[in-house]
Amino acid sequence: MVNTISVLGSTGSVGRQSVAVAQRLGIKVSAIAAYSNIDLLEEQARRLGPRIAAVFSEDAAGELRQRLSDTGTEVLSGMDGLIAAATEESAGCVITAVSGSVGLQPTIAAIRAHKRIGLANKETLVCAGRLVMEEAARCGAEIIPVDSEHSAIFQCLAGKRGELRSVMLTASGGPFLGWTREQTRAVTPEMAVRHPNWSMGAKISVDSATMMNKGLEFIEAMHLFAVGPDDIRVVIHPESVVHSAVEFIDGAVIAQLGVPDMALPIQYALTYPERRAPSGRRLKLSDYGSLTFREPDLEQTPCLALAMEAARRGGTAPAILNAANEVAVHKFLRGEIGYNEIYGCVDSALSSIYYTDDAGLEAVLAADRAARIHVEEAF
Repeated sequence: MVNTISVLGSTGSVGRQSVAVAQRLGIKVSAIAAYSNIDLLEEQARRLGPRIAAVFSEDAAGELRQRLSDTGTEVLSGMDGLIAAATEESAGCVITAVSGSVGLQPTIAAIRAHKRIGLANKETLVCAGRLVMEEAARCGAEIIPVDSEHSAIFQCLAGKRGELRSVMLTASGGPFLGWTREQTRAVTPEMAVRHPNWSMGAKISVDSATMMNKGLEFIEAMHLFAVGPDDIRVVIHPESVVHSAVEFIDGAVIAQLGVPDMALPIQYALTYPERRAPSGRRLKLSDYGSLTFREPDLEQTPCLALAMEAARRGGTAPAILNAANEVAVHKFLRGEIGYNEIYGCVDSALSSIYYTDDAGLEAVLAADRAARIHVEEAF
């Protein structure tokens, strides 16, 4: 178990839970970072006493710096601030729980600083998976997935990756499971953020509703577990009890089950390879009676289909997909576009933005910028 951690995205859902798990385990938090929520960041700084508090927003950082002037916490800003938090010297593990591709550069910096990465920012591997995994191998840095699905696969494999045949990613189906495209035309932001099983932030809740989140996890799984797109299956599992499964070369399937509680994969990332008692309720299968599984309908979940297509294209296609989706979801949450238009924004970006097989950092960041501009200006 690590003794000290840094939490990027400490004011978000996973970040707050990471802080709570760390405190319960007696792990010190030496650095925290957020985009702009300085009210909560100030409260965390005063409660945790971190050496660094980073705010991506320059304006918000200035105000937080004034608020924390009576403490020993150094307030930093921008991408440099996030990188400083990710590489804070005493932290043995960095929980990367920021939302979006902004997590890519701090994660690479943490890898180069030989930190354990508790990866909750799937966009890092979606945008530059090959680069990140190669850098982790070169530096000898551990990447422990925090997403419940990838944590499940990681636990099922237990070091036997050479015997893996395929990966099964489970998906709840979100709040609109079984709805037609005509029915989802009237979906509002308030409806989309009400996930039936998980308590999450607004952006990831919308991604779960469109099933883009499962598409991003599809791409992430390819890089985490070195499998091709044809070796990953998405299975709709509304109860969210089976978090994912793996099939080995002899046909045996091993699944990881648990209550839908993000504290469990967070704790495992911090204590790995040890296990500790949970703080919440334990799984009781008889509470569910039955568990159901079905294949996804890609015509009704076109965002998932787009992500699978981008996964097969590789190169900068996943970065374009991710950036376009980020902008589209935020436009939807602001009421600027309709729910079904999220798909149209992403499809347009994938069709319009220059694509290259080059998956290096500069090419990825250029594709990211171009996709954001396209969606902002075209929609």
